[in-house]
Amino acid sequence: MEQWRRSLQPLIAEARAELKRREPGELAELAGAEFLPGSGELRLRLFDRTYRIAYPELVAYELESGKECPEEIQALLLDYLRRAEWRATETPFSGEWLAFRELPEGQFYYRAFQGYSGDSLVRAFGNDLEGFKRAALALGGEPLDLGDAAFAFRVLPRIRMAVVYWRGDEEFPPRATVLFDASASRYLPTDGLAILGRWLCAKLAKGA
Repeated sequence: MEQWRRSLQPLIAEARAELKRREPGELAELAGAEFLPGSGELRLRLFDRTYRIAYPELVAYELESGKECPEEIQALLLDYLRRAEWRATETPFSGEWLAFRELPEGQFYYRAFQGYSGDSLVRAFGNDLEGFKRAALALGGEPLDLGDAAFAFRVLPRIRMAVVYWRGDEEFPPRATVLFDASASRYLPTDGLAILGRWLCAKLAKGA
């Protein structure tokens, strides 16, 4: 774990150096964040939590606790901000859902991703479809007409994801999969989206 944290430090430093050259108000608009000129900080919502990012230091903190975020969250939030583009304000979502294997290079890591995302939900809920629905609604999910139950989640302001669940029967076991809006890869690389998928499924599984 410590080695993993150290490996993120160069990525965090690179993102901070790049973001310091950008105007924070414009950056907030493109990323769907909020800029508070008085305090000199950006506020960005990830799942059900809000984070404040001090500017120009570009260090992320949990808004409620005030604690500095661990490296994994620092790297993900800063990478999301640095990829904000002018197109974001015009077409934030495509409306087309993609499986992980359809993301850039996703085919190579699909089995591993499915193991710690959709398969982890099946281990948590089994055939308890109503339990999955309750957990998804509690996390702010919006119902979709897919599978036996499905919900969309605005994970970050410009990134939308979905979870589709199928109940098992005598022939097939229950199954769940994570989908991504086709625009998601514009705002994070595939490994960053994999992290979001893992976090989303972990949050849902807590409601089992």
